[in-house]
Amino acid sequence: MPAAFAPLRHPAFRLLWWANLAANIGLWVQNTGAGWMMTSLDPSPAMVSAVQAASMLPVFLLALPAGAAADIIDRRIYLIGAQAWVFSVASMLALLTWAGVVGPWTLLFFTFCIGTGNALNFPAWAATTPELVPREDLVQAIALNGIGFNLSRAVGPAIGGFAIALAGTEAAFALNAVCFLTLLLSLLFWKRAKPENPLPPEHFLGAMRAGVRFVFASPAMRATILRACVFFFFTAAVWGMLPLVVRQRLGLGPEAYGMMLGLMGVGAVATGFALPALRIRLPTRGGMVTAFSMVSAAALALLGVSGHWLPAGISMLMFGAGWLAAASTLQAAAQFATPAWVRARAIGIYQLCFFGAMTLGAVLWGTAGSHLGVGPALLFAAAAAAASALAVRGWRLDAAPAPEAPSVPLPRPEAPAAELRSVLAENSGRVVEQVRYSVDPKDREAFLAAMREARRVRLRSGAVAWRLMEDVAHPERWVEIWAVESWTEHLREAGRLDAADRAALARAAAFHQGEEPPEATRYIAVPP
Repeated sequence: MPAAFAPLRHPAFRLLWWANLAANIGLWVQNTGAGWMMTSLDPSPAMVSAVQAASMLPVFLLALPAGAAADIIDRRIYLIGAQAWVFSVASMLALLTWAGVVGPWTLLFFTFCIGTGNALNFPAWAATTPELVPREDLVQAIALNGIGFNLSRAVGPAIGGFAIALAGTEAAFALNAVCFLTLLLSLLFWKRAKPENPLPPEHFLGAMRAGVRFVFASPAMRATILRACVFFFFTAAVWGMLPLVVRQRLGLGPEAYGMMLGLMGVGAVATGFALPALRIRLPTRGGMVTAFSMVSAAALALLGVSGHWLPAGISMLMFGAGWLAAASTLQAAAQFATPAWVRARAIGIYQLCFFGAMTLGAVLWGTAGSHLGVGPALLFAAAAAAASALAVRGWRLDAAPAPEAPSVPLPRPEAPAAELRSVLAENSGRVVEQVRYSVDPKDREAFLAAMREARRVRLRSGAVAWRLMEDVAHPERWVEIWAVESWTEHLREAGRLDAADRAALARAAAFHQGEEPPEATRYIAVPP
């Protein structure tokens, strides 16, 4: 099998990829039908644009809650519930449209409800991909998901237009329901291996807080979000100004606008197939994002000086190539930076950030085009995109090789006393942990550097607070103190540590002097 299609050799991924392609086509059919229907119900620009806003607003409202729910509920059951919701709402909208009782606000309400189902689906679906393919196929699997999205964007509006012309808007809505039914049935056939966990599931609010703490304490995740925001903010100038380029600079109509979007899809699909070969030439994820950020910036500049449809079309081919390569690489970086226990909520935060950057960029660059002119605004966006891509290239997306972990035992606390076991439960209240170190004063700076990484490990694995204290009378004595929300959350800590985390803690413990390892103790909150 060609390398571009290698992930399709895995049956579960192949089944769900085709079903998700059908669902994405249905989504574009739905958007086409809703936008067209609003032009007859209320043709004001505000109401027509509100259709798109109603479909995207749930992403901003639900990205983090949806990710937390997808991490604490069995992912297959969660996805089945999300698709069942979309199928039910889409079917009801089709029936009410057929009955002729849908008004403009009713249409916006149902559009928002369908968008809610899709917003619930996004982080869970992204977090599911690593379960369907091995690690070596993950980047190309994400690229294939991007190819499927671009294929659906190319054919979905056309299918929706034909459905509306042949059988009315209700046919487009019904077709969307059928497409999501396909995905729902595929999920029912998916046999997911549920990971075993003897501990009770996390609480919803606690899971969201843990996701936020993980992202803030993860340098790789912070770098991915920063570079995604930079890329999507500046390249969003295309979405804000492409209609103006087609209408004002090229003097063409909506058919040409559709053609430009189609050419972008062609560039994206072709690049998706070529990604395996491109990764040989650009083996690091950071280098791939920088290179294709520059391609996207060049596309913006070419579009800004285009006075004819041919160079404009070439710019859109280039932009599609840069968009898919950079976006799929960034999402792969987010996948690699997150362990399974927090993946959906971390990706939800990532999606919230880049959707926000893209939306804000489209609005601001569109406003800049109104004041500066379309061409100058696109050229300024191109220069800013190139400069920013070079400025943030130092934020690594690839994990640096970790130093070899010393062969020292990690600090282990004593077992709980028998008389206290009854109070060690999920509602035990905050648990404080501490480790005492004895460090040679001449190793002070090296020890502090090791403890900075230990702090990030503790926060990523669930700590709500962390401190390092030095004895003012005995500079060789140190105490590391951190707190978690409950005894159950403390028990989860060990399962959240990966090999790199354990190596970081071992490097800190290696500075301890003495025959015994550092002393570890645990304290539970007791009301007086």
